[in-house]
Amino acid sequence: MACISCGGSRLAPVLSLGKTPLANALLTAEQLARPEPRFALELVFCPDCSLVQITERVPPEQLFGEYAYFSSFSDTTVAAAKALAERLARERALGPGSLAMELASNDGYLLRHYRDAGVPVLGIEPAANIARVANERGIRTRCEFFGRELAETLAREGCRADVLHANNVLAHVPDLNGFVSGIERALKPSGVAVIEVPYVRDLIEKCEFDTIYHEHLCYFSVSALDALFARHGLGLAGIERIPAHGGSLRLFAAPGAPRGAATKVLLDEERSLGMLELAYYAGFGQRVEKLRRDLVALLARLRGEGKRIAAYGASAKGSTLLNYFGIDARHLEYVVDRSTEKQGRYTPGTHLPILPPERLREDRPDYLLLLAWNFLDEIAAQQAEYRGRGGRFIVPVPEVRVI
Repeated sequence: MACISCGGSRLAPVLSLGKTPLANALLTAEQLARPEPRFALELVFCPDCSLVQITERVPPEQLFGEYAYFSSFSDTTVAAAKALAERLARERALGPGSLAMELASNDGYLLRHYRDAGVPVLGIEPAANIARVANERGIRTRCEFFGRELAETLAREGCRADVLHANNVLAHVPDLNGFVSGIERALKPSGVAVIEVPYVRDLIEKCEFDTIYHEHLCYFSVSALDALFARHGLGLAGIERIPAHGGSLRLFAAPGAPRGAATKVLLDEERSLGMLELAYYAGFGQRVEKLRRDLVALLARLRGEGKRIAAYGASAKGSTLLNYFGIDARHLEYVVDRSTEKQGRYTPGTHLPILPPERLREDRPDYLLLLAWNFLDEIAAQQAEYRGRGGRFIVPVPEVRVI
């Protein structure tokens, strides 16, 4: 097997999570009795370009043709998108003659803020059900997978972006070089791509193993990104570390741009930390195993004391955690989630029912395992009544704690 970015063949093992179902393949009641496809989830490191990646690549049509994740159900995500759109529109003086584009634009959660500011928009979204919703909301959206070919088509149509967003999608694409090459082609010469990706440094340092699932083919360092983008004529003019999803990078990439000061600082830090070497990732598996022992022991003890436990967030990261840790109906009664697209379905592999959060008000379980721990503050605010009545949260990452 070759590296998805540089083509190198010396991939070295980092962590094995066994065979798991697809993290967002939520089940209907009728599907519970059928066998679920499972795929190997193995994390490896490329010493040639420092990219961390998984070995099994499920076809994107199988992952994203229909999708259960709608960004607008997260208040935190929408607020961050609004702030970013307003900032870019102001800094780059965007107006009616400009174009804001987003790749994997979901339901228009970000582009709607450009539209409301009078800036023309175009979303590219491969999930048919989500693209339909975006168009119904007045966000012009093409239901296609993005790559070099689509970028060329858009350029021929005179459709090139002043600002191009790609939030939490770069890790999902099997043709990484075609995608980044497409970004360069889809930008105006003066345009900028604003790209957000989870940072592998945070994944390792905070033991965020549950962000590993089949949709995430890659786990990026700045070193890996710098080499990837330079290969296609894009320079990392700026980088910001942001708290999203447990720790992410926000990249500002532009055609022919020199490396920015923040990029140089992070490249130096990664070299000093040893992130370009396999040794940096040694011991990660043992730390994950300790988390598993601690969490399963806590849940078993609480159940033994007669406590009732539910979970919050039918998230992809939750699927990885539940399946790898072997947590199921023996430990949890159900999962709640705000997304109406997920309610009434069942979690992959573990078959826990997904219910609306209002169930907590009626049912009052003693504890909530936060599978969507990256939205702790938002969930705590939403569930102030639950906590006020004595309910407690179990936060599983980066260490098991009860609050």
